[in-house]
Amino acid sequence: MIRAIKGTRDILPDEVGAWHRVEKAARELLARYGYREIRTPVFEQTQLFARGIGADTDIVAKEMYTFEDRDEERSSLTLRPEATAGIVRAVIEHHLFQTDP
Repeated sequence: MIRAIKGTRDILPDEVGAWHRVEKAARELLARYGYREIRTPVFEQTQLFARGIGADTDIVAKEMYTFEDRDEERSSLTLRPEATAGIVRAVIEHHLFQTDP
């Protein structure tokens, strides 16, 4: 039998309601302070991550899932290991700067 990866867990139907309440409370609190939600793609150009941590590091070689796109340029794409780089890219690309709350 295949099980959930160590350190992760499934949120089962009986638990989802409690999670929704916690998420709603967090969204309301963050909205009061001017934060807004952003969602980025689950994969980005590999260059985005390699530029920040160095293309030749063990992290790029061993800890990121990278694959070639089928487009004409054969772009290198990577599943995001975490969201920071993608969020910064989206904020810059879409000019989401806010100077006051």
